[in-house]
Amino acid sequence: MPQRHKGQLALGPGMLRLAPLGSPEPADLITPWDAAWSEMGYTVEGSKFSYEIETGTVVPAEEIDPIHVAVNGRNLKVAFALLQLTAGNLKIAMNGGTITVGDGIVTFEPHAPGEEVRVMLGFEAEDGTERWVWRECLQGGNVELERKKGSEAAKLGTEFLLAKPDAGTLPFKAILAAPARA
Repeated sequence: MPQRHKGQLALGPGMLRLAPLGSPEPADLITPWDAAWSEMGYTVEGSKFSYEIETGTVVPAEEIDPIHVAVNGRNLKVAFALLQLTAGNLKIAMNGGTITVGDGIVTFEPHAPGEEVRVMLGFEAEDGTERWVWRECLQGGNVELERKKGSEAAKLGTEFLLAKPDAGTLPFKAILAAPARA
């Protein structure tokens, strides 16, 4: 049974990062992120990683209790709402598109169907004790551009779905400080 240890608390929203598929991943908590990783900016309430297992039970006619619980699938998601309304963030939220810079303006147009761009997402805690790498992500939720009155800034809601990447790797990796988080 775990002991109470305040050094194991994870506090704060941290920083989200974005990179093209196959970009070099951090191997530790100290080495700077590769130049391929760019910061995504402010979020409304930080980010949320969810890990859901889909299961099914095997119940023979001769039993009232399941004799086995089988794993049918796994749903992995990273959700956040970006606060900075930029053409770059629209491109992230919509899985690609075209940005054109003109005289005093920038325009964004979405991609054609079937031209979605999958990306890698990363996270680093503000205190430097935690990093996450999500290796293949596609924004698969509703993109919502929410606007309200007063001091509430426009927010661009996203929900990225994770897939198993090529080359025998797994969908994500967490790097935690030891020994406190072991």
